[in-house]
Amino acid sequence: MRKPSDVSVRASLGALAFRLRGGAWSLAYMVLLGLARPTLPSLLAGLVLVFFGQMLRFWGVGCIVRYRGEKVGAERLVTWGPFAFVRNPLYLGNGLIGLGWALAGNTHVGVVFFLLLFSLLYILLIIPHEECFLEDRFGVAFAAYRAKTGMLLPKRIPSREELQGTFDVSVLWRSERHSLYVTVLGSALILSRLWW
Repeated sequence: MRKPSDVSVRASLGALAFRLRGGAWSLAYMVLLGLARPTLPSLLAGLVLVFFGQMLRFWGVGCIVRYRGEKVGAERLVTWGPFAFVRNPLYLGNGLIGLGWALAGNTHVGVVFFLLLFSLLYILLIIPHEECFLEDRFGVAFAAYRAKTGMLLPKRIPSREELQGTFDVSVLWRSERHSLYVTVLGSALILSRLWW
């Protein structure tokens, strides 16, 4: 059994990691760029993952109203679209993008570094922090959703009805264009490592 002090330390670390996730992501990218020694086959393999990661983010962002900010928040419990497969499709998309960049960079050290950082930042800190908020806010509904849906890997194939829900394309321009710019620029810089 965990001591209350252990829980509060983890909650504090989760809140800090959530607030600093953008900066941590930027530092991780700089390490991956510095380690990168791409080849054409590694770029092709990696950029395919980057593309699918960004498409997954687009799908997920269109299903939610609000997701940017320094504090966790949710206006509603979203369980449709990619959220019918996994509870954290945006973080899965980030993982695919980061892993894609590491693979594109053609470095085993970069892949291991990214996987360790992703596990520490998202799996151990940020996702549990967010899920505590969702459990407090949505109670039984979130508990039922968590029981049937994997954190980052699907537990099952959802029904057609579970996939259907609202999708707001205007949210993509308002909120996701910055992530798209970062994804395109980051991919271009790794590609440029062919020449320097």
